[in-house]
Amino acid sequence: MEFYNDVGEDPLKPTLFELVAQEQLRDLLQPALKYVLSVFAQSYPRYLLRIVNRHEEFYALLMFFVERHYLRTQGASFAENFYGLKRRRTPLFKTDRARTASGGVFAEEKLRDREIWRSLLLLVGLPYARAKAQDYFEELGGGIQHDIIEESRQTPVDESWKGRWRRAYKAAYPWLNTSFEVWLLLYNIAYLFERTPHYRPWLSWVGVDLRRISADDMRAAQAGVRKSTKPLPKGIVAVLKYALRKSPRLLLDSLKVLLPTAIFFIKFLEWWYSPSSPARSLSTSPLGPAVPPPRLLPPHPQGVRVDDVEYGVCPLCRDTLANATGLPSGYVFCYGCAHEYVEEHGRCPVTLVPARMWQLRKILV
Repeated sequence: MEFYNDVGEDPLKPTLFELVAQEQLRDLLQPALKYVLSVFAQSYPRYLLRIVNRHEEFYALLMFFVERHYLRTQGASFAENFYGLKRRRTPLFKTDRARTASGGVFAEEKLRDREIWRSLLLLVGLPYARAKAQDYFEELGGGIQHDIIEESRQTPVDESWKGRWRRAYKAAYPWLNTSFEVWLLLYNIAYLFERTPHYRPWLSWVGVDLRRISADDMRAAQAGVRKSTKPLPKGIVAVLKYALRKSPRLLLDSLKVLLPTAIFFIKFLEWWYSPSSPARSLSTSPLGPAVPPPRLLPPHPQGVRVDDVEYGVCPLCRDTLANATGLPSGYVFCYGCAHEYVEEHGRCPVTLVPARMWQLRKILV
């Protein structure tokens, strides 16, 4: 403990690794929840399909209530409270050592409504805005796949103001997103070398800084629980009313244990059912051996000739496969070549078997 206190002048100041860990936990919540909803939506599409289609809005609304509860009761966000951190109002003046030595939780350090609403704006609103910006970028065709399609198709350029705006957004978004990430990285480095008291630039605008939960905070929380604890009312109806009134808060408090456990369970299942899992390779199927893949269809005499010796070569462009894509016939082509040929002729170029655009399958090697 003596060594721990000598590490820095302020033992309650969290390290950068603690702050990054709590952010990673927050980033894992949304994909885990989306995965669970997608699985259950296959069984109950009538009730959950709309929620899955509007997942960003649903997740933002859910996290608004969760984060609001933890900011009001614990003085921290959900992930920060899980890692033993809290938000403290930035003091106008340095706290003298004599006052620090006296201990206790000062009333002027507790979050007010202004700090809570500003924190909610950045904890919920900023991730939602970034997610919608990324979705809009992908909707406009941002990415490698769209670039490959554009090489094989010549579409007329939209010269309207909406078309110019879309092209400008598509070109500017990667640079803006990269600049934002570099900005955050620079702040992390500055916080690591104690050049700034905040690891995020907007915490100074919110008016808070992050601290570790001290023993005084734990004693104050236990005292608050004892004060709020009341004897159960008499009568079944009164007990049910009391339980209904307390159940939302108990549910939100239990998320501190339930959500990380659910994330671990989902990651475990993802690893267990992955093809590279050692547990899968050691287990034997009760249905017998795996069904072998179907035989390759024979080439059509009028189709494109395929060389049985040259592997990794596209039969259409006679060049090395780029972004390999398979057709239902079993033959593999470059994605651009297959996309252009199937879109124009609607069949496999080797076997002349009918094929559709949605039947193209990327091959990951």
